[in-house]
Amino acid sequence: MARPLRFRHAPGRWTEGRVRAEVFDPLDANLGAAWNHPWFKPPEGYDARRFDVDNGDTALFCWTDEEAYWLGNTETPSSLWRTDKYGFEEVPTPVAEWAERELRAELHEQSPWLTEYPHLSWFFLPVFLSKDGRWTTREFFDDHAGGFPDADRDGALAFYESFLSTGVLDDYRETMAGKLGTSERLDLTRMAATMGEFHAAKLLVDAGYDVEPEIEVTTGHSIDFQAQAPDGQQPLVEVTRPLPPNRRSAGTPVAAVRDTAKTKTDGQLSAHAGGVVLFVDCSSFPDDDWYAVRDARPEVGHRPAVVYRMRPDGRVAGYANGSVPLELESVFD
Repeated sequence: MARPLRFRHAPGRWTEGRVRAEVFDPLDANLGAAWNHPWFKPPEGYDARRFDVDNGDTALFCWTDEEAYWLGNTETPSSLWRTDKYGFEEVPTPVAEWAERELRAELHEQSPWLTEYPHLSWFFLPVFLSKDGRWTTREFFDDHAGGFPDADRDGALAFYESFLSTGVLDDYRETMAGKLGTSERLDLTRMAATMGEFHAAKLLVDAGYDVEPEIEVTTGHSIDFQAQAPDGQQPLVEVTRPLPPNRRSAGTPVAAVRDTAKTKTDGQLSAHAGGVVLFVDCSSFPDDDWYAVRDARPEVGHRPAVVYRMRPDGRVAGYANGSVPLELESVFD
């Protein structure tokens, strides 16, 4: 499985002749490609070309007398194999902004339904145009409402656009977007679980906390979030998202919640006792399944824990097990 889009940096003197000989010609010989000018003005001081590959892939290349940057969802020419890779936040800002403008325009040309959601388009651009995951990641939002049951595409997209446009996760874009995956196979379970982490972040932010994802702890694991309170407290939060009973072997919604939580408590959380808050995101549950959990309020085998369901219209319902070191009452209906 390929990774999200990243730049390759090639130091040295580049000319149009060298670009043709070492980058474009091998790509054209192997896959067939067109040597085109970019759709938008290149970054100041750089020459640039856009390589439109016959199979639908795209590559961007910009260069100066001292360096060059490649970004593509296609076969990398052998002349660039030993170059270092960098994320969008690690290359010069003008280079990143130009490449994002090129790719976002391509994304919206191919999937115009994303045009009304500019921040979501930008945030997930590294996977929406990745080598292997460009269609499955878009299909997840287009055909499956981002994992919400009984919801339409635009309602789900508006929900995520509203949260992402706050910018609270912008600094963690590569990490969080990459979790959606870059596989040619649509994996609804894994993708929905990823969006459960976005739900957890939204819940914490709406309650007044700052969030930092992927906190390494002494056991060698990474915990999903650290919630940072104004008073200096920094509780850790791990997220799990159970499947509804009709998509797993558990016979009831309550059993589905308990079984999914158990995989965390028997594994990743076993070494932490009560030092991590477990968030159990039931946003994959349709109404009847969630009502059964809400009314039963089952223990999940770990304390402290928060069990909740989020809907695209912003409603959140839930309950707590144990003494949760987070003030969340204000965000629950």
